[in-house]
Amino acid sequence: MLHHLSFGVRDLAAASAFYDATLAALGYRRVFCGDSSVGYGLIDGQDLLLLNLDDRAAAPGDGFHLAFAAPSRAAVDAFHAAGANAGGRDNGQPGLRPDYGAHYYAAFLIDPDGHRVEAVTTTPDAG
Repeated sequence: MLHHLSFGVRDLAAASAFYDATLAALGYRRVFCGDSSVGYGLIDGQDLLLLNLDDRAAAPGDGFHLAFAAPSRAAVDAFHAAGANAGGRDNGQPGLRPDYGAHYYAAFLIDPDGHRVEAVTTTPDAG
């Protein structure tokens, strides 16, 4: 359905440090880098998330968040830890969310610009 999603950011260095760390934990990587934008995905030149430098950027309100697919619960845990160490704020510790499903395991962060992001897997824990 979606080709890509763009976030406006006020500090590209801080935002890209946050997304370099959090998305690497989920198996994504930087696939594009320009003077005023950085893209993330799986394949060079094919951005799924694009960060655009804009000194007037503002995150959407409380009703919006972006959920990234995680390959495992360990990846969700790594996403949360990496984000907290890279300038993000906790918005929900890693754990099961039974209201969303028996195996819905997620963690929530707020990035340096105020965007709300989540990592989630619905795969049962192998351990």
